[in-house]
Amino acid sequence: MEYFILGILSPVILNLIHLIIGVFIVLKYGNTFSLGFTGLSFLTKTGGLLFLTWLGVGYFDLDFKLYVPLLTFIWFTTHLIEAFVIQYFLKKNQNKTV
Repeated sequence: MEYFILGILSPVILNLIHLIIGVFIVLKYGNTFSLGFTGLSFLTKTGGLLFLTWLGVGYFDLDFKLYVPLLTFIWFTTHLIEAFVIQYFLKKNQNKTV
């Protein structure tokens, strides 16, 4: 159960939160402002991934040979999905004269 919660559910929720905030910023404040959030989200996602790794391996003593690849695969997959969704909204919000 810990593998599911920490390895699958937590990175999905983390990236979903970033996706919702990222789409909101693109639609509300524009493409240029969203670049700042992209830099900030890199730091928060890195911190979240490090925290989840520590929590799973250091605190719950999960098998790192199974947990770390599961965590990073799910994180990377949801990160790609988030990137394509944000890119869609960036292109949709783009200035038509460019």
